[in-house]
Amino acid sequence: MSEEPYWNALVPELTVTQLEASLRFYRAAGFSIRFRREDPPFAYLELGPAQIMLEQEHADGWRVASLERPLGRGINFQIEIEDVEAIAAALAAAGFVPFKAMKESWYAVDAQTEEGQREFLIQDPDGYLFRFAQPLGSRPLASDLRLAG
Repeated sequence: MSEEPYWNALVPELTVTQLEASLRFYRAAGFSIRFRREDPPFAYLELGPAQIMLEQEHADGWRVASLERPLGRGINFQIEIEDVEAIAAALAAAGFVPFKAMKESWYAVDAQTEEGQREFLIQDPDGYLFRFAQPLGSRPLASDLRLAG
């Protein structure tokens, strides 16, 4: 008996200009293709539990306004991964340059605690911004940074 495939409740679908160019980026980042269609060019991708859909721009697409580069302005997609260094190295080897270099970041989550992650940001060929992040766990919030209660 086979187990049903996991489908996220929210899966972004990104309009891309050239599906093959986009797939080169996403494969380098470790995504696999769950399924693909050719008319219109479309791919459903996954990386661990993260899922995303790509559809090449076409006349009958769901475009609500003209597309201007970089696409996806005003949004970044964070994807938690186990080995951020490996993804960064694979993307660099494929010729992709980070938008923001690798760094360790800590974010306050309440008045006592902060959560950390090692992260870098990179744009896909159409300009969509991705933040690949490896969780570092939590720690007490530094006393001089405590949130007002």
